[in-house]
Amino acid sequence: MTNVEGQNIEGLRVRKWYSFMEELAANENYQAADGEALTKFAVAAVVRNPYAGRFAENLDDIITPSHALGVAIGERAVALGAGRVVESYGKGIVVGAAGEYEHGNAFITNVGAGPVRDAIGGGVAWVPSTGKRGGIGTSIDVPLAHKDALYVRSHYDTMTVTFADSPMPDEVIVVWAFATRGRLQARLGGLAAADIQGKDGLC
Repeated sequence: MTNVEGQNIEGLRVRKWYSFMEELAANENYQAADGEALTKFAVAAVVRNPYAGRFAENLDDIITPSHALGVAIGERAVALGAGRVVESYGKGIVVGAAGEYEHGNAFITNVGAGPVRDAIGGGVAWVPSTGKRGGIGTSIDVPLAHKDALYVRSHYDTMTVTFADSPMPDEVIVVWAFATRGRLQARLGGLAAADIQGKDGLC
């Protein structure tokens, strides 16, 4: 089992933080960006799973403090973004072998997601998410969609991140990804970002 020391966030033990950033100046065929370059960035926390190796009906030891973890993730996302305006977001989890997939999902309910959404300027649309169980060296494709309207096809995207030394069996990785615009040279039609009404999270 991993050491229970580390950063304490209302009882959740954080061993490590990851930050990722990439900037796309052209698409796969080297067509220059149609406007600003696309910046994607992500923040991830490696957290000890308080339920590793055992079943519990109630997962409040994750859900309740996940709000404070969300605040910390939001703060780091704002710092990493350095003033960039976020248009898309997504979240994911990687659960170590001693944990249940359900444990990971407990970190990213509305309790933990709300503070991140607030930190990056709000969002009407639900946050797309994904998750998996895995070990050290796991990669995950975090889905991205427009934060105010899911019907904006140009913003359907992913950000792939790899965790070189995580998670250990009794850990969960909580990751959030963000993007400053839609895909470069997106040309599949549908609702344009400029035409979003932003009332119901769909259009």
